[in-house]
Amino acid sequence: MQMVSLIWGILALIGMLIAFVPFFGALNWLLIPFAVVGAIVSAIAAGTAPPGASKGKSIAGLVCCGIAAIFGLIRLVAGLGVV
Repeated sequence: MQMVSLIWGILALIGMLIAFVPFFGALNWLLIPFAVVGAIVSAIAAGTAPPGASKGKSIAGLVCCGIAAIFGLIRLVAGLGVV
């Protein structure tokens, strides 16, 4: 589950980069919920990891999804997508 959360975070970051291109700003309406669900999956993966196991992949996925959601929201506000 940790690998899934890391891949989800990477996909969210790639979507964020695509959404920064002009004329693709509407992609943020899909990206933000995708990143939020990815952050939830990452938090569950980090919480259910066995004691003593590395949680690095799930934490990296959580950080990537958080960055993607925050920058997606900033892009929506700056592009007047949220009025």
